[in-house]
Amino acid sequence: MARGFQALVAVIFISAISFPSCLVNANFYSDTYFNWGAQHSYVFGNGEDLNLVLDKVSGSGVQSHKSYLFGSIELLIKLVPGNSAGTVTAYYLSSTGDYHDEIDFEFLGNSTGEPYTMHTNIFTQGKGNREQQFKLWFDPTADFHNYTIHWNPSAVVWFVDSIPIRVYRNYKSEGIGFPDQQGMQVYSSLWNADNWATRGGLVKIDWSCAPFNAGLRKFNARACKWNGPVSIFQCAFPNKANWWTSPVYKQLNWDQQGKLKWVRDNYMVYNYCTDYKRFNWQMAPECSKPQY
Repeated sequence: MARGFQALVAVIFISAISFPSCLVNANFYSDTYFNWGAQHSYVFGNGEDLNLVLDKVSGSGVQSHKSYLFGSIELLIKLVPGNSAGTVTAYYLSSTGDYHDEIDFEFLGNSTGEPYTMHTNIFTQGKGNREQQFKLWFDPTADFHNYTIHWNPSAVVWFVDSIPIRVYRNYKSEGIGFPDQQGMQVYSSLWNADNWATRGGLVKIDWSCAPFNAGLRKFNARACKWNGPVSIFQCAFPNKANWWTSPVYKQLNWDQQGKLKWVRDNYMVYNYCTDYKRFNWQMAPECSKPQY
């Protein structure tokens, strides 16, 4: 029994060394498909651009063919302009099932002239309730901006135009959930959420402004392709191909920490770690841990 177990470990270890991780430069035509509302969306620009559309009939959504474990997922997004109240543009990674992992960006629309709310969350083994929300320091409807999810065995970092806005560190050794066991697909969608998105659902969608359009551009997954459970070892193995395992990505540098502090001091509007009333002072264990 012990000898068999040692042999199994050896096979896994050799596999982790022998099969380099797949770095993927993605394209909407070849690497994604519409999972709903296909008649409301279209790909153009040699597969580098995609428009999501919402009207009274339907919203629309797209997802990647492949799943990934660790790396950097980038997407340029131009949000719905004008009166976007009640709409949500979502961009996230997720596995499937009741015990899924998920890493979210969601952009909650607002009345004309009012700022968007950028909503972030992370689920581990089906458990979420880790919301942090921000206002943006620019107009996200005037041009495309880069939203990146950087994910490695040490931490998940959310970036906006290369500025870190949130870090969730790996404290799994202390019993705190971390998404490192499941491959996740990439999703983006534009949908009707006027029961909650704007001022808690008080402001509804003005359908006279429809159709609503959100632009996506240059989807780029510089990430490790999920090939089943063996990827848990392959994608975390520290080698040159797995660039995200380099020590330089284990913690934010001083410049990044300064930018992160600037965003959180000036633009954060909600943090689950300080919502004592909601959680009856029973705060999530990661809230007492340093994250960056």
